[in-house]
Amino acid sequence: MTHKAGFVNIIGNPNVGKSTLMNAFVGERLSIITSKAQTTRHRILGIVNGDDFQMILSDTPGIIKPAYQLQESMMGFVKSAFEDADVLLYLVELGEKALKDETFFNKITSAKIPVLLLINKIDKGNEELLKESLELWQNQVPNAEIFAISALEDFGVQEVFKRIIDVLPKSPAFYPKDQLTDKPERFFVNEIIREKILMHYKKEIPYSVEIDTEEFFEEENIIRLRSVIMVERETQKGIIIGHKGSAIKRVGVEARKDLEKFFGKQVHMELYVKVNKNWRSNDRQLKRFGYNQ
Repeated sequence: MTHKAGFVNIIGNPNVGKSTLMNAFVGERLSIITSKAQTTRHRILGIVNGDDFQMILSDTPGIIKPAYQLQESMMGFVKSAFEDADVLLYLVELGEKALKDETFFNKITSAKIPVLLLINKIDKGNEELLKESLELWQNQVPNAEIFAISALEDFGVQEVFKRIIDVLPKSPAFYPKDQLTDKPERFFVNEIIREKILMHYKKEIPYSVEIDTEEFFEEENIIRLRSVIMVERETQKGIIIGHKGSAIKRVGVEARKDLEKFFGKQVHMELYVKVNKNWRSNDRQLKRFGYNQ
């Protein structure tokens, strides 16, 4: 039996549905999803295994023009996704007309590997808009196969999944067949806490935050965590904590529920807030949090 394996990397603008698509393929909630741009900061691998294939999916940050060092690191993850891809999934939103970076767009149109262009969120539009989108992208990316999908509604996702398997190169598996992702448990703790902050805080607060899980002790029936929410300024610390600790308590309660679902056991979590001035522009701090690799 011939075995296929390869890296399938998802590229696109912020908020087009890359994380939703990744989670739909993997069947697990590996990437956090919110309505805010720049939700995904890292490159996250999700591994789907079959008897005769291994699909290594890669969710990447949305393509933006970097304004500070953290965003430059995020775009570095996107660049690396072009370099090791065996298949490119270029995800666009229905009605969208361009990628926010011409250099990355040129990489897609000149790619020598299979490119699947996925027009997402078709449930939000009509047949006429879809027809216009199909014509536009056929002209702009003639080297791509085009699919119309709704990742959220799981429409067209399996068709794309089967096509990816068709175009995967022949190769042995890159990872053990029971492995789901390349990230450790603490990474998902940090991401789930950060998701709750993205959901409940406004303006610059979610973008100034990073999470550091300092302790992770797993026992037979319970996981004990100690996580620190890093902010850049004292004023942000007060906002995160809220009146008499009400805001941080809500984050903790919601994150714990999701973590218990994710790990399948009881979770006891302690949350703290610390000021880490200008961490988004500090090379040493960025490296500590897994950027600037």
